[in-house]
Amino acid sequence: MLAFVVVSHGSFARGIVDSSYMIFGKQDKVQTVTFQLDEEPSVLTEKLMAAVDRFDADDQVLFMVDLWGGSPFNAASRIVAEHTDRMGLVTGLNLPMLIEAYTVRDKPIDDVIAHLEETGKIGIKHLNLLKEDEEDEPL
Repeated sequence: MLAFVVVSHGSFARGIVDSSYMIFGKQDKVQTVTFQLDEEPSVLTEKLMAAVDRFDADDQVLFMVDLWGGSPFNAASRIVAEHTDRMGLVTGLNLPMLIEAYTVRDKPIDDVIAHLEETGKIGIKHLNLLKEDEEDEPL
């Protein structure tokens, strides 16, 4: 089973994981790591390593990070670069992406990453309400 480390600036990671549990139920092998305003990047790296150490040595690990290029991304990418055989990283974390990750965690990590890239994009939609004088256009 694929293990997840959900990483963010501030408490976003904890909140989104809690929300995912409300919708999908509690999940095994999910760790959250938050990077707080008063922390140094070296502390973040230590927290990420501690999260990975909670998993089995042969688990595949997917880091799900809030933002490309930020400190959480940079720290996690260095860890992934040392373990490319069993780790991966995606950014742009959102709730539909995380919930979908739970449904495909039995698949190989490369397949999961490709699938989540698409799911993350699909999760962004807008509500387009018709005004009183407008009609639906046929598909």
